[in-house]
This record gives sequence, structure tokens and C-alpha cells, in this order.
Amino acid sequence: MNSVDKNLMTSGKAGSAAMKDYLFTSESVSEGHPDKVADRISDEIVDLYLGAEPEARVAAETMVTTNRIIIAGEVRGPDTITPDDVEDVARAAVKDIGYEQDGFHWKNASFENHLHEQSADIAVGVDAAGNKDEGAGDQGIMFGYACDETESLMPAPIDLSHRILKSLAAARHSGDADALEPDSKSQVTLRYVDGRPVGATSVVVSTQHKEGITQEALRELVRGHVQEVLPEGWMCPEDEFYVNPTGNFVIGGPDGDTGLTGRKIIVDTYGGAAPHGGGAFSGKDPTKVDRSAAYASRYLAKNVVAAGIASNCTIQLAYAIGVSKPLSVYVDLWGGEQNIDPNRLSAVLQDMVNLSPRGIREHLGLSRAIYARTAAYGHFGRKPAEDGGFSWERTDLADALRSEFGL
Repeated sequence: MNSVDKNLMTSGKAGSAAMKDYLFTSESVSEGHPDKVADRISDEIVDLYLGAEPEARVAAETMVTTNRIIIAGEVRGPDTITPDDVEDVARAAVKDIGYEQDGFHWKNASFENHLHEQSADIAVGVDAAGNKDEGAGDQGIMFGYACDETESLMPAPIDLSHRILKSLAAARHSGDADALEPDSKSQVTLRYVDGRPVGATSVVVSTQHKEGITQEALRELVRGHVQEVLPEGWMCPEDEFYVNPTGNFVIGGPDGDTGLTGRKIIVDTYGGAAPHGGGAFSGKDPTKVDRSAAYASRYLAKNVVAAGIASNCTIQLAYAIGVSKPLSVYVDLWGGEQNIDPNRLSAVLQDMVNLSPRGIREHLGLSRAIYARTAAYGHFGRKPAEDGGFSWERTDLADALRSEFGL
């Protein structure tokens, strides 16, 4: 049994004063879902360029469909990166995910590359020059969120949905579940009592599979992974446990449904439990605040909750293209601020972290090839890696915040 939350807190979710008892649902999709295949390829291109030149610019979009991979977008980086390099990383990503099907095969799929040079107008507005600091790559609003429902300080429904699919994928890759194919989806509905999750009322898993496995055998295979992930006593009623509810799921992945970069932004973030800004993350280098500022706002919100300032925290950052400083830094403590002024907290956070695009990138070490791993199972709630991956999940500001506010 996974200890997804032996340490669940007992206080109510402060932001839900009008509704303490309710059901809430989040979904996840696997690395083999068509949209996630597209995200992975786009992020492999980001890593390819950043690995060669940390200051490279990338905005890569991918479409995948039946035996076809199409890439388009804008880049600025070293001439040493060739079209063959781009094709190689794209095909390697598809192979790593596990696609060797007649309708979508890493080796046999046709490949088109329409990447071109970044707009000079954008470059002038964004690049640092003279006394001008590097500006944001676009206007936009970004949100970060954290709560104390899980050890990862993520909402429990999306956390559990991700973990179910990661468990199934690990079994598929290891050969322990070789009847499974890469494409899958999960959905978990939790019951909240006094604002805290207490158990699952329904679980849905749809997974692509090879011909020959019976629906009964597939159901039992999936059941084991769901029960391993859910905390003890949280399993839903049997008649609310759905596995491939439409029956066979043999044709899947990009052969069954076209995939595009950036179409699973709620899966990428908080499963609908918190707001999302206007932009996707995958395929974008860290000068794009759609990505870096969303990571920064999660980092700040997570540290606020880790410090014990509030049980829930939402932070919004806003930017204008070509302007380095954020236009606003909004902090919402969901009514659980313990007499802490959110405006003062906003000022303290801005003193701790330079929230310009350059400041974020340097503070979190984002100009590295660390993005392909973010493309599936969520950009948040992951463990920081020694090479700098998921640096925005650190809680290294918590002690300073506790000291600042006397906690």
C-alpha cells in the first residue's frame, strides 16, 4: 500500500467555507496518450537545444497521428544542431514510450520538421541589452498552488490519478504487465468531509492493451495497481470501479486519436483544484513565462504551505512581453492565513526571489536540459532531482518564512 497520505492533516480546507462535504474529481493521462507523446517530443527538442546552449530559445509544437510526426515552431540556437538531430530525439522519445505498433511506430512513422528561426521582433523585445534586463517572452498570467492534503503538497485527486498511471507504466516497461500498451487514462473521485479527503467514491482507468487479454483479466490487473496506490481503506465501491468501460481498447495512441502539444494543461498542473493560466508548458524554453513563472508560482506557494502559514495557497503572477518585472504578485491564503497579511507575504516573497524571467531562471536553475521528464505525470508534486530537475519543488524557503512570520 502506498503511503500517499498517512500524514493527512485534520484541519478543514480553508478556501471551501461554503462547502465542506463534497466530491471532487481529477484525471491524468499516461505518457502514451497522444497529447503526451506530442508534449514529450516538444520537450525533447527543448532539452536538445538547452543541452547545447543554455541561452537557446525554443517554442516547439508537435502533432502526432497515424504513423506521422510533424514538428513546427521557432528556435534560436547553435548551428551544430541539425534536422537529423531533431528527428533522432523525436523518434527516440516515441521508442522510449513504447510505440512499435502498425499504426504508430517509432521507426516507420513519417517525419516532418518545420522549425524555423525565432522572430526578430520577439528577440528584440525579450533579450537583454544595455541597461534593459531580459523581458518576459510574452504577456500572460500564471498560477501556482499548494495544499497540505498530501506529502507532495498537491491535491489528492490529481496526485492519485498520476500515481495509478505511473504504476501501470512501470509494470509495462518492466515486462510485468506485457499485455498493456502505452495509451491510458485515469480518473479519481474523492469524497471530502470537513474539507479533507477521506476516500474514493469512484475510480476510472482506461488502458490500451494487446489483443487476447480478457476484460476480466485486465480489470484484475488494473485493480492491483489501484489498490497499491490508494491509501488503506480508500478503495471505491465495486460498482464504481470502471476499467475500460467501453470494452476493447486495442487501437489507441496517435493511431486512434491525433495528439497535439499543450492540450492537457489541467493534467499538467492541479487537476482543476486551482486556477490555470492561459499557456501550456511543454515545448517552451524557460524565458517563456508561461513555463518558468508557473514553476516559480508553484515554488512560492509550496514554500508558503510547507512553512505552515496556510493549509492552501494560490499565487498569481502577471507579465507583459518585453518587461522584466511582474505586473502583479497576488497571494490568496484561502482564509487560513493565521493573522498574516497576504500583501505583506507577497512583499516578503518578492524580496526572497527575483521574479523577473532572468531571476526565476537563475534561482531555480532552469537553463538546463531537464524538461523531457516533465511531459507526463504532472509538472508538480515530483521530487527535486540532483541534476536540477523539478527544482521548483524544493521547500528551501520554508524556514526563512517561518522566521519572518514568527511561526
